Amino acid sequence: MNRRRLLTTLAALPVASTLRAQSVATSAPSKPVARLKSGLVAYSYRTALAAKTMTYEDIIHRASDWGLDGVDMTVYWFPDTSDKYLAGLRRTAQRCGIQLYNTGARVQLCQPTKELQDAQVGAIKKWVDVADRLGSSHVRVFGGAIPKGATQDQALAWAVEVMKRGAEYSGTKGITLGVEDDGGLSATAEPTIAIAKQTESPWAGVNADSGNPPKNGYAQFEMMLPYATSIHFKTEVKDENGKAVKADWPKMLTTIAKSGYRGFVGLEYESDKADAEVPGLCAELRSLIWKMSA
Repeated sequence: MNRRRLLTTLAALPVASTLRAQSVATSAPSKPVARLKSGLVAYSYRTALAAKTMTYEDIIHRASDWGLDGVDMTVYWFPDTSDKYLAGLRRTAQRCGIQLYNTGARVQLCQPTKELQDAQVGAIKKWVDVADRLGSSHVRVFGGAIPKGATQDQALAWAVEVMKRGAEYSGTKGITLGVEDDGGLSATAEPTIAIAKQTESPWAGVNADSGNPPKNGYAQFEMMLPYATSIHFKTEVKDENGKAVKADWPKMLTTIAKSGYRGFVGLEYESDKADAEVPGLCAELRSLIWKMSA
């Protein structure tokens, strides 16, 4: 290439780049950009796990067979937390193309004394270490019951203290703590959000459960989405009177996309017909998420 042709080519590059940028901008989708992944919460098979008729490996295999992206590891029925056992789970997940994206522990944040708070911080550290060995980047915890005679403000301060100390530790591992809206102090969206916000840590968020708010389920769920770091999807939500009604998943997924949340939406099945109903529900969730993210 001679000097004159080279200079002509170089001069044209900025124009070509601008045209490409304009083309990309004008072709950008008008609908909310969804980057969602489908998951299965191991708690859905709690009866079988407790009875030892199913293993966590079985759940990983099923999630893979059904085309899901990940499994939320509810750890309540782990046989042990040895390096050998956890490495085996992680190996199974890797071979199945499944991400163990969340680790659910029975941590209760709201504790009125230093000794009780220290115990829960210790529990957080234990399960953060387990999550780290599983390759999980999220641990979910609970607000806990409000002690008799305590005010909600007192309970909130106690919970935040434990969450702060827990998040300080989890952050060193690159793991987020998500407080779930699930009874007690964190029964509704407002105090659940308050715990996450007052923790004032980039490693604290909300494990938003669509079916747990006792009333006004859609509005409560939407309120939590800006703070959500993981999501549980239920088959039912509560209406304004507290009555359980069938959840409108397409509507809820659209709300999730508009909120800017990106990450896992995991089915948490709470009825007693898991073997019969969970496969179909997972197929529905996967299909809706694929359409939403297309």
